[in-house]
Amino acid sequence: MWSVHKFGGTCMGTPQRIQNVADVVLGDSSERKLIIVSAMSKVTDMMYSLVHKAQSRDDSYTEELDKVFEKHMAAAKDLLDGENLARFLSELHSDISNLRAMLRAIYIAGHATESFSEFVVGHGELWSSQMLSYAVQKSGASCSWMDTREVLVVKPSGPDMVDPDYEESEKRLEKWFSRQPAEIIVATGFIASTAENIPTTLKRDGSDFSAAIIGSLVRARQVTIWTDVDGVFSADPRKVSEAVILSTLSYQEAWEMSYFGANVLHPRTIIPVMKDNIPIVIRNMFNLSAPGTVICKQPANEDADLDACVKSFATIDKLALVNVEGTGMAGVPGTSSAIFSAVKEVGANVIMISQASSEHSICFAVPEKEVAAVSAALHVRFREALAAGRLSKVEVIHDCSILAAVGLRMASTPGVSAILFDALAKANINVRAIAQGCSEYNITVVLKQEDCVRALRAAHSRFFLSKTTLAIGVIGPGLIGATLLNQLRDQVAILKENMNIDVRVIGITGASTMLLSETGVDLTRWKEEMQKEAKPADLANFVRHLSEDHVFPNKVLVDCTADTNVASHYYDWLKKGIHVITPNKKANSGPLDRYLKLRTLQRASYTHYFYEATVGAGLPIISTLRGLLETGDKILRIEGIFSGTLSYIFNNFEGTRSFSDVVAEAKEAGYTEPDPRDDLSGTDVARKVIILARESGLRLELSDIPVESLVPEALKSCSSPNEFMQKLPSFDQDWARQRHEAEAAGEVLRYVGAVDVLNGKGRVELQRYKRDHPFAQLSGSDNIIAFTTSRYKEQPLIVRGPGAGAEVTAGGVFCDILRLASYLGAPS
Repeated sequence: MWSVHKFGGTCMGTPQRIQNVADVVLGDSSERKLIIVSAMSKVTDMMYSLVHKAQSRDDSYTEELDKVFEKHMAAAKDLLDGENLARFLSELHSDISNLRAMLRAIYIAGHATESFSEFVVGHGELWSSQMLSYAVQKSGASCSWMDTREVLVVKPSGPDMVDPDYEESEKRLEKWFSRQPAEIIVATGFIASTAENIPTTLKRDGSDFSAAIIGSLVRARQVTIWTDVDGVFSADPRKVSEAVILSTLSYQEAWEMSYFGANVLHPRTIIPVMKDNIPIVIRNMFNLSAPGTVICKQPANEDADLDACVKSFATIDKLALVNVEGTGMAGVPGTSSAIFSAVKEVGANVIMISQASSEHSICFAVPEKEVAAVSAALHVRFREALAAGRLSKVEVIHDCSILAAVGLRMASTPGVSAILFDALAKANINVRAIAQGCSEYNITVVLKQEDCVRALRAAHSRFFLSKTTLAIGVIGPGLIGATLLNQLRDQVAILKENMNIDVRVIGITGASTMLLSETGVDLTRWKEEMQKEAKPADLANFVRHLSEDHVFPNKVLVDCTADTNVASHYYDWLKKGIHVITPNKKANSGPLDRYLKLRTLQRASYTHYFYEATVGAGLPIISTLRGLLETGDKILRIEGIFSGTLSYIFNNFEGTRSFSDVVAEAKEAGYTEPDPRDDLSGTDVARKVIILARESGLRLELSDIPVESLVPEALKSCSSPNEFMQKLPSFDQDWARQRHEAEAAGEVLRYVGAVDVLNGKGRVELQRYKRDHPFAQLSGSDNIIAFTTSRYKEQPLIVRGPGAGAEVTAGGVFCDILRLASYLGAPS
């Protein structure tokens, strides 16, 4: 049994690499080995340049020919010695002399026929294969050299295309073997002959094709294509960093992938081996430990799940979409034929065709450079139909790309298309056209070129060929933001390992400086990087860095500030396809029209806006309310202690303690804002009440909520927090009186917010509750919220827990990040 190996130009690029190839050949334990080689790296381009310069009458072709000669002479002297070296150099001198004469003739004529050009260009393979043959012989192994022009016979089959004549080639191969039996044969790739024995080539990328044809002729057990990558990737690794090497591919999958631009094999390479079920193995010459990718008949041992059914994604850029539309097309025989005849006449290549079943329109994709000629030809062909109104338009949509999902098992697996389009929709990608053959080996979509990389990553990620990746920009690395970053630091590896969620913080911005990263900030030292590598803060540039990133499909802005200006940008960010997560209450409690506009956009798109931590820090308040509403429950009343600061103050305002002492203690412990009046005014509670009221369906403004401020009127004008704290004790007697009256009635004081949904009202005030009431049972800075609904009418549904503090608030934001990942396709 023969084992066929093909080594590309990079594998043969230097004398050392040619020796490495010889070592690989000698290390193969196969009974008989046939080796196909390309020219040394860049030599084929040099040979084409020689012909071009000669026929352009550019005298520098002689210098170029000298460079070709010197390159091969130097390589041979480094690789060979003795008689083999002398023999090769003699042949090289002879070839160069012949080429010099031929190029001189081309120079004089100013023209090169195709056969002349191909004779010149094919010499690179002659020289590289001869050097390898001598290198193998140097080790003592029996090795023959084959000039495949003596064996391979091809015939033209189209522009820049040939087909092998298998019958004639097989006869010539048998004749060649009868003259030169050998266990190792080194043969030229790329070159062949016509039936009239005129030298020709298999055209660009023809060496792989040579190996496949030879493999078919000798009925090889396998054909190994040696290259400089570890195998076939699930997507272009330059665009998808998480692309994986595929262990197996079917012939059909490889064919589809190569058609759509994947760097696999030329589509024609697969045809010769496919008919004889000869496997092709793609191996890395520079990483011999990598097993590579096996291309063979459909593997029988793969699971037919959604992960396995899509093998790869490929893209083609620089396309234009041509749309021919009109009511006069429907049911008229020959319209499609007329369209594509016109396209054929201008020599354009149609990449994809899509036609509505109503026959009202046909659209097809062609290379951008060919679309002007196509459009002009169609306007000429259908001039009368356009004038008469039978055709309404011939439209060209520029700057398009194709994304193709490829997989043999897609045909037998329901839901693949749905998952693909869901992934694209959630990445905010608009699809222009769709095509899918009945074989379902691929699903092809046309989209904007600017969306192509993002679409590729989103689709790749959704089918678990890479992890669900969130590119996060954190605004406000203060107390909550810094805590969130530290929580992410501790969890990112676990999330990646256990949940396939890849969280990358690619930007952090504060008020004065910002830190940007292309691949992700090192969260173990983000504070140090903020000091060393930070730039002046610019929110517009920060958002641009995130939105224009084409590496990660899912972008998230996390606003950890309390800034009204930052919140005013949420609408624009969501419109750009950036998800927003925040504990900032300003957007949802701001002007009603802005809030409604924001929520309308959110519901109409696949861009998400999460804000659980705006009420109750990390407590599940918003999600509980939504769950009740979405399951059909009717909200009657929401009442609660929403401020961790005021909860702490009134939980500790008992016995003989003065109100001012408790406020000072809360301030010292970090529970209050720097100015305690911000808490005591009740505005923060009012914002939470308005958020819950709007979530419940009430259209209220913040000004509609009556708020009982705990700041004495006389102290509102204090110029500083210190002045306020110094004057606060003068009001302790008033607070002591209120506490005494409540205690005398067996009650406690609590500062509450309430939403009366039935009457469409809200309020914030100081209330008294019996000591056995749930609101009286709190400790520390706990929040408590009671939902009275149609289902929970007799006994309200109560949510209770810590409602303040950086750890729990950041935890609530973190939960929203994970909820977003789940929405985007991470396993639950």
